[in-house]
Amino acid sequence: MGFSTGKSAGDLNSEINVTPMVDVMLVLLVAFIITIPAVQNAVKINLPKTAATAPLTEVKPITVSVDSDSKVYINKQEVSVEGLESDLKSRVTATPDVPVNFQADEGVPYRSVAKAIAGIQRSGVTKLSVVTSPTGG
Repeated sequence: MGFSTGKSAGDLNSEINVTPMVDVMLVLLVAFIITIPAVQNAVKINLPKTAATAPLTEVKPITVSVDSDSKVYINKQEVSVEGLESDLKSRVTATPDVPVNFQADEGVPYRSVAKAIAGIQRSGVTKLSVVTSPTGG
């Protein structure tokens, strides 16, 4: 619907009324604000089962393990979480592109896994693989 500007009876005002568009945008914004937290909390993860893959390198990798008691091992030798970084750093300086295979027990708390991965990252490792068990199918 146009309004008269007072010039003549035949002239129409061609401005767009943006109020309904703003109302629709506000309704969409509220809808997104309400639904996004619900979508983020609905994600359920059941990890370490994947298809088997072949190793990519011929250099013997270092294996870092975290057992069910949150004990950390490098190639089956127990080390402290604090000693993991320094031990790996010395091995990485000897062989810069050495791959590291990381494996953790399925029931280990995430805190222990995160500390071990952070130590691996700070040690300068550039090739890290997370080892999982095959699904069998």
